[in-house]
Amino acid sequence: MRPFPVSLLLAALLALPSVGCSAESTPAKVSVDKDFGDKVRAYLMDHPEVIQEAVDKLQSNRQAALDKASREALSAHRSAVERDPRDFVAGNPNGKITVVEYFDYRCPYCKVAAPAVQKLIAENKDVRFVLKEFPILSEVSKHASKAALGAKAEGKYLPVHFAMLEEKNLDDAAIERILKEHGVDATRAKAVGENPDSTKQIEDVHSLAALTGVNGTPAFVIGDTMVAGWDPEQIQAAIEAERKKG
Repeated sequence: MRPFPVSLLLAALLALPSVGCSAESTPAKVSVDKDFGDKVRAYLMDHPEVIQEAVDKLQSNRQAALDKASREALSAHRSAVERDPRDFVAGNPNGKITVVEYFDYRCPYCKVAAPAVQKLIAENKDVRFVLKEFPILSEVSKHASKAALGAKAEGKYLPVHFAMLEEKNLDDAAIERILKEHGVDATRAKAVGENPDSTKQIEDVHSLAALTGVNGTPAFVIGDTMVAGWDPEQIQAAIEAERKKG
């Protein structure tokens, strides 16, 4: 038997009558529709693989639509994503390529990625690496982000940032210890972190994430490409693609 094209099969399924009555449900039509429905059902029973093919196609179409929406959103909010002066920029501040990371200090995947992120920053001299405070997992996550902003005010952001990511069981006591170990006044850092400007910065990152489709950590943005999760090969490929653009 020659297989049905998936598109025709889906159309056939959509054409089947719904359960219930309507003015158009004449006996003759119901009989024809039933015969056709029986044939479709028999085909599906003999060729169940086409159901998976149809599901895969549907998922592919949905992902393509999501990717398109993401690219459009990133383009519309490019300045806020890449050039918010409140964000800390690691690497080359004047780099031609911008990589943005949304992270949470309690996220285990962010912690796994941290050593490789440091290596990426060190090895890619044309990259400006933007760090977005995006605490989503717990109150401790928020406390850590506010502490990092306090450390930033004292010029100690990056060492505190990576130290908190390296801490396996980050809690409030560990945050305070890390601040002290890096010469940051914990009381002053807490005051900075609790001020309205710091609170607004974190809130704005959450709003921007919602607008651009970021819903987890880590998430990386390179040009029009968003990489959800830690995928170093995809991130490096996106960097190389940006390089080729000149």
